[in-house]
Amino acid sequence: MKKITLILSIFILQYSNIYSKPSKKDYLITIKTSFGDIILLLYDDTPLHKDNFIKLVNRKFYDSTTFHRIIPNFMIQGGDPNSKDTDPNNDGLGGPGYTVPAEFVAKYTHVQGAVCAARMGDQVNPKKESSGSQFYIVDGAQGAHFLNNNYTVFGQVINGIEVVQKISSQPKDARDRPQTNIKIVVTATKMKKKKITKIYGWKYPVS
Repeated sequence: MKKITLILSIFILQYSNIYSKPSKKDYLITIKTSFGDIILLLYDDTPLHKDNFIKLVNRKFYDSTTFHRIIPNFMIQGGDPNSKDTDPNNDGLGGPGYTVPAEFVAKYTHVQGAVCAARMGDQVNPKKESSGSQFYIVDGAQGAHFLNNNYTVFGQVINGIEVVQKISSQPKDARDRPQTNIKIVVTATKMKKKKITKIYGWKYPVS
């Protein structure tokens, strides 16, 4: 009986190892704008944010939304469905109707090109839960490290940081809203990790 149990345990372990191996492919996210394309990857270590973002992309939730808030040398923010309408005063207040639990990972910080989740302030959001759709991309070369461990970092721009910089430097009003709408279209394409590394130089951790 013990022998049978041991064999069964070994089989379960081997089966588990086979199906727990990381995928050889990843989602390449492309944010298309009139200033050019921003290419980014999302971290597996923040699965709730990654899965949610890809789900919204596949539903074309982000298409025709805008980067509604821009601050040079800091960040550009988008992902609000309210930015599709003609009322500029409600930009920044919308979302899909839910939040995403915070996923703070120490090694992911607010470096230049970091993709991060926007959220409501601590007074109404003590758990620091993320907006269900709004995100921002860090623009400044020095990063924005004062936000570390307060806002979830869930991805990184791997190509097109110059596009982020062009967008952040556009004319804006007193509320940091661009004077001209900067609309986006977002796609998610599955690609072999080796190809991503070859094209963009992104190095995945050794599994």
